[in-house]
Amino acid sequence: MSGEAKAVGVVGAGSWGTTLAKILGENGQPTLVWAHEPEVVEEINTSRSNERYVPGATLAPQVRATGELQEICARCDFMLMVVPSHVFRGVANGLGEHLTGEHCIVHCTKGIERETFRRMSEILREETCVRKIGALCGPNLSKELSARQPAGTLVASKYDEVVRRAQAALSCGYFRVYGGHDVVGAEVGGAFKNIVAVAAGVVDGLQLGDNTKALLLTRGLSEMARYGDALGADVITFGGMAGIGDLMATCASPHSRNHQVGERLARGETLEQIQAGMFMVAEGVKTASSVHAFARYKGLELPIVEAVHALLYEGLAVQQAIASLMTRDVDREFAGLRL
Repeated sequence: MSGEAKAVGVVGAGSWGTTLAKILGENGQPTLVWAHEPEVVEEINTSRSNERYVPGATLAPQVRATGELQEICARCDFMLMVVPSHVFRGVANGLGEHLTGEHCIVHCTKGIERETFRRMSEILREETCVRKIGALCGPNLSKELSARQPAGTLVASKYDEVVRRAQAALSCGYFRVYGGHDVVGAEVGGAFKNIVAVAAGVVDGLQLGDNTKALLLTRGLSEMARYGDALGADVITFGGMAGIGDLMATCASPHSRNHQVGERLARGETLEQIQAGMFMVAEGVKTASSVHAFARYKGLELPIVEAVHALLYEGLAVQQAIASLMTRDVDREFAGLRL
């Protein structure tokens, strides 16, 4: 790696990647953003903006963009990876040709690979030589953070260096970055809450009340913990930023794309109609398929996941989904968890 001053890399220039780049630039960090679309690279470099994904936001002069993975690997030894889960492996493979053991990567992708059930940190280990890996997960709606509204997040890594570097790069007067070691729990929380957010959108689309929403979030959290427990996560993680924090924000906010999917399902639209009208990814749609298949494979009982999967992929009517959940046998509240 060259002797020039290192920038922080942001791999991905969607709404979340651009917002993180905005924070980094405002913190005075030299920042290099990789974007797949040449027009996005051009707009960032000439206009200091990315109107398609973060309209109205102005990026600091410290932020530049590139379309070359080799360049971002050469100029940045600390990177945030912020691409959708369905292209994550391909981009990681491209990065892997240029990365070394000196690099640190924190991924900010809240999803699970559909075909393999792999978490994003596992994909990074498979496709690159990097071992200093972390996951950033929390209640982080990009529109609110772009407007500098106070928020917090979790960076989890087995390596304290990764946590320290993320905190130094991203912490500011409106963004608190907490640290932890439970990467599995952080990734499960970040991905699983998107499934519950689809269900929350259905609740709001039907104009059901706070009792219904509280029931959904509480049982959704229980299912999140059950799934995470099966993967070896520390269930305490789900009581923090990556669990209940992210769940509350995503399930309550109309800005959440997953919530929007649920609302539109409640209005009678099909998944095909919804996706045709969205240019950004609602990760919960793919994650519901991944988690449902894995739960079947492992024999895990996840009723909300089953209901969301049936709504998305099996043509189940909304009222039938609610009836199926409300007429299930009632077990102990924390059944299936090691407490």
